[in-house]
Amino acid sequence: MLSDEQRAAAREKALVARHVRARLKEDLKAGTVGLADVFARAVDDDVVAGTKMLVILESLPAVGKVKARRTMDAIGIAHSRRVRGVGEHQRGKLLAEFPTPLT
Repeated sequence: MLSDEQRAAAREKALVARHVRARLKEDLKAGTVGLADVFARAVDDDVVAGTKMLVILESLPAVGKVKARRTMDAIGIAHSRRVRGVGEHQRGKLLAEFPTPLT
């Protein structure tokens, strides 16, 4: 059983993670961050690495739930896969399908 301090620390950690994910989704939707940036950040950031790939794709501009799921199915990525679990070849196919827009 967790102590009050441990529970408060876990609550704070979860709050920070939610804020990081929300900011990432906003940046993706705005086009200021691309899919390549997400993969690069996932190397050092556990919150980004632990985010579901489906959520990342759905946050891209002009990509909705249907297109994200169809693309993942076509590439062979499970809908529950997290960013850290996407293989090198799958990553290459995703980057080819959703290239980073030039700003």
